[in-house]
Amino acid sequence: MALPSSGAISLADIQTEFGGSNPISLSEYYSAASGIPASGAISVSDFYGTSSFSASGGTVTTAGGYTIHSFTSSGTFSVTGSRSVEYIVIAGGGGGGGTYAGGGGAGGYLASSLTATTNNYTVTVGGGGAGGNTANGIQGSSSVFGAISTVGGGWGRNDNGTGGNGGSGGGSANGHAGGSGTAGQGNNGGVGPSTGIAGTATGGGGGGKGAVGGNGSPNVPGNGGAGLASSITGSSITRAGGGGGGSGTNGPSSGGLGGSGGGGNGGRSGGANGNPATVNTGSGGGGGSAPIPSTGGNGGSGIVIIRYLT
Repeated sequence: MALPSSGAISLADIQTEFGGSNPISLSEYYSAASGIPASGAISVSDFYGTSSFSASGGTVTTAGGYTIHSFTSSGTFSVTGSRSVEYIVIAGGGGGGGTYAGGGGAGGYLASSLTATTNNYTVTVGGGGAGGNTANGIQGSSSVFGAISTVGGGWGRNDNGTGGNGGSGGGSANGHAGGSGTAGQGNNGGVGPSTGIAGTATGGGGGGKGAVGGNGSPNVPGNGGAGLASSITGSSITRAGGGGGGSGTNGPSSGGLGGSGGGGNGGRSGGANGNPATVNTGSGGGGGSAPIPSTGGNGGSGIVIIRYLT
């Protein structure tokens, strides 16, 4: 944490921030931080607002006494010094299936803290999986912060089979199981019902970080699982919601609802395409409907956010 920008600063405060030996001498700290002289006269006031820690990368903002680095595309988090940092790492969401299909699952979501030390940390922001064109969707891609990695969201199933596994699982179709979520990162996808009545098949909702995907029933598609809210940026934002399942030929006027946090709605009956998830939320795309061949919605790209006390 940076030294105060005004008022009293003791030699012990400077040593706590920058290290050093005893007895303490200010000359030990020449060029220790920006604004501190490299030679000559040096005083305690030169240390106002200085810190041994600095970092760069992503889009940098401040809120509530924190500095926040948001990565909406891949890059590098470069650190000098040592500091405890908080993070969320969200993978890309899965694409919804096309035609009688389940919604895509949300990308894996991890939130915790670690001690960042002098290093260049690779940051990878995973892309969302493409929606299926009368086929299964595509799994989302992993997001990475240093050694922290999350699993892409599972794809939504087309027509007849199990949803894809992933960070959160994709929704299924025709009575098969929803895809499995990854422990600690997300939830399972919902089940699309098995029915012998023509035109009533629907898809299950994709799983979200906050809840499992909803199961469908004849003529009633499953909704996507809810996302999870975080205030890491200084305001509460929900991300990683699952996509809604598509609806059948004679089904309701609208598809299943996307999970809160950016999941795409399922396509309404009559061959409508599933809706895409919101970018940089890691949410799943909505499933496509039937009978006309339809396309599932694309999953949303992921995001990596890091913050620390200023």
